Amino acid sequence: QVQLVESGVGLVQAGGSLRLSCAASGRTFSTYNMGWFRQAPGEAREFVAAIRWSGAVTYYADSVKDRFTISRDNAKITVYLQMNSLKPEETAIYYCAAGNRSGWRASLASTYEYWGRGTQVTVSS
Repeated sequence: QVQLVESGVGLVQAGGSLRLSCAASGRTFSTYNMGWFRQAPGEAREFVAAIRWSGAVTYYADSVKDRFTISRDNAKITVYLQMNSLKPEETAIYYCAAGNRSGWRASLASTYEYWGRGTQVTVSS
């Protein structure tokens, strides 16, 4: 069982930066691949970024490449999402997720077993 809690300052101006954290509980955190998704009002949940359990491989949505960076600290059982050059249209609830089953796919929400409750990110214009 893995429990996930997201945190991070929620309001930033367009062009600004923000770092989200996702603190996990459970001794098996280091065996889980981790992902970030976001969901804007009235929109479907969309993939943002993911990182393999080892930290050696990362994945990004095309829309955030070169602006966002996902990382993890297995000793601190925490995964981070550094977001730079934020845009107003990226206002959404950001969710952290964990998955390690066979068939895991970085961008597929259905392949993650555990989810946090989400944290609101608002980018003002």
